[in-house]
Order: sequence, then structure tokens, then C-alpha cells
Amino acid sequence: MPSSIKSSDTTIQTFGGHVPPRLKLAQLPTPLQLLDRLSKRIGGPKIWVKRDDLTGSLLSGNKVRKLEFNLAQAIADDCDTIITCGGLQSNHCRATALLCAQLGLKCHLILRGDDKQIPDGNLLLDYLAGAEISYYPAAQYQRELDDILVRVQATYQKKNRKAFIIPTGASDAIGVWGYVEACAELKQDFLEHGISPSHIICATGSGGTQAGLSAGVHRYGIDAKVYGVNVCDDEAWFLNKVKCDLRDWEQRYQTGIDLDALSLNVIDGYVGAGYAQAGQEVFACIADVARGEGLVLDPVYTGKAFYGMLDQLKKGRFGDTGDIVFVHTGGVFGVFPQRENFNFN
Repeated sequence: MPSSIKSSDTTIQTFGGHVPPRLKLAQLPTPLQLLDRLSKRIGGPKIWVKRDDLTGSLLSGNKVRKLEFNLAQAIADDCDTIITCGGLQSNHCRATALLCAQLGLKCHLILRGDDKQIPDGNLLLDYLAGAEISYYPAAQYQRELDDILVRVQATYQKKNRKAFIIPTGASDAIGVWGYVEACAELKQDFLEHGISPSHIICATGSGGTQAGLSAGVHRYGIDAKVYGVNVCDDEAWFLNKVKCDLRDWEQRYQTGIDLDALSLNVIDGYVGAGYAQAGQEVFACIADVARGEGLVLDPVYTGKAFYGMLDQLKKGRFGDTGDIVFVHTGGVFGVFPQRENFNFN
């Protein structure tokens, strides 16, 4: 049975052994929803959606599951400041900023982009949450990010504050636990609905969600193949990133899982012009799914991944049987800054 301790008026669950502390921040369990009309229209395997866009209202998305572990570790380490990073419309940064406000922690965001943009979408919520924001041009951000994070951490140390760094997307050894434990929830979902899905698919942008799912299906005995649809970089980059995260996770927590036994799969070819740049086919897919099922995707992550999944389904990659589960990782606030790309004529 888990024990619990109190820290900053927040209950932290600890599970003993090498499992890290965990905060209860997400609204769980999230629903598993059948897209019945879409499945019948396309034919082949039924398509289900794990609604992790409903982990909260403002805190919606996959990042909250990871941050339950990252922020618990920060509090356990007696940190009072959180430093993290991402793009201007980072879902992770928005979730981190809001959770820090909820927990009474200072949040400092390192953002890639121009500080002259009018705040919209996630960026507007970052400001509303009271986050301190430092902007860096894309080239400098890519080149110096690790050094920037360490320098900012050092400035807080000089102010007698203890800062905890969370990497992009909370995708590290600690954050892996978010979707390892989500697989326990998925297993219960499958039992309740009487299904045995053959494929679990998610968008992969920093690798942590895919890493957690890949380890989680093994840990909880789910006989399904996990795929990440990359929304940036390429297949080789993500295979390496997921392997590195899982290796760090195993070394840190000594879970006993044979990493060589895990199946790592990336569906490449749907990045488009680059990160956060979707083609018209993706915007058309987002509008079609919203009209047909009342499910809202986003053009940065889930829209690309869902479009890629449907395209591969039509091409026969997943066969004619064996249900598909698409993990909706959130991102609705990313729709608004790209409103001009939707065509409603």
C-alpha cells in the first residue's frame, strides 16, 4: 500500500522501492472513447481515443501525468523554483506554469522565439499564471539550451533559492513514469470495454510519452504495439531519444525491465515543413474529426499524429482487425494561434 507524506500542503504518494514520489494533480482516470462513426466510415479496426486532453481544463494534456512525478521530486528535494523550457506555444510550459501557481512554486520559462509576439494561446496562459519568461532566438536556444538552464539555475542559487530543472516536455527518467503508470489505467479501460487493442498510437515530440507507453505495456502485460508519430525531427532521432530516456529510467529506478525486449516504433513522414508547421491536409483532418466526432485535435501534435494514423490505416499498416487506441495528448490551446489556417468555406 502506498504511504503518503505532506509537503507544501500537497499530498505526495510514495510507493516504496525505487518508484519516485507522485503528486495527485491530474483528473484521472480519463475516458476511453470509441470513435464509432469515423471507424465505420473508414472501415477496418475500430478507433478508440484515450482522452488525456481531459486530464484537467487548463491543465489538459499528457504533460500533467509526467509533472505529477517531476514536481513531486522537486518538492521532495526542497526546491522552491521550477525552470523549464519549450517553444512559444509549449503545452508543457503552460501546464508547468499553472501547476507551479497551484503549488506555490516560482516558475521560470525559457522559451524559443520572439518576445515581441502578442500573447495568445498557451503563451497568454503562461503570463496569466505569473511565470517569469526569458526569450531566446531559435538558433541560440538550440545551441545553448543546456548552458542557459544551468546559468538560470545558478542565478537563483545566488538569491538563496533552490531551483529544479525540468527538461523539454518533462521527458526524462522521472517523467517516463507518467505513461508507465498510465498503462495501468489503460489496462483497466480495456477490461471495462471488453477489448484487446493491437495498436496504441501517440504523437511524439520529446519522446517521454512514447517511452513511458513502451515500457508500460510491458510492465502491465498489455499485448499491444506502441507507435509514436513524430511531429519533428525524424525516426532515427526519436528511436535514440526514447532509448536514452528508458535507459536513464532503468538506471535510476532499477525496475528490472529488460529494455532489449521492448518494441520501439516510430511512424515517420508526417512532420510537414517542420515543428508546429502543419499542411492543409492536417487542418482539414482536424476540422473533419471535430465535425464528425466532437473531438478537437491540434496542429502541432495530435492533428499530425491522427492524420498520420489514418493515412497508415488506409494503406493497410494496421491490418483489418485489432482495435487501435489513439492517446489524445491535448494541445487545444495551440489551435487558436493558427486560426488563419482553417478553411471553413
